[in-house]
Amino acid sequence: MPTHPAVTLYTRKGCCLCDDAKRALVLAGRQAAFQLEEVDIDSDPNLRTLYNDEVPVIAINGAKAFKYRVTVDELLRKLEARS
Repeated sequence: MPTHPAVTLYTRKGCCLCDDAKRALVLAGRQAAFQLEEVDIDSDPNLRTLYNDEVPVIAINGAKAFKYRVTVDELLRKLEARS
């Protein structure tokens, strides 16, 4: 049984780039299967320290794939390469 890539969106409230990344993920989800987890970095001091100046960050299968900006096409390419 094939497994779908795990995609984690590290985000925070009030982040307009995070909202853009969420839209790209929704659109990509219409074309590719993946498991999405959204994590608010402000809920964990370690994540806040790690990603404070980089959100949004998107990781695929645990590896950082994007920070700040993402396009649907770039995301689909990386999902295909890492699945």
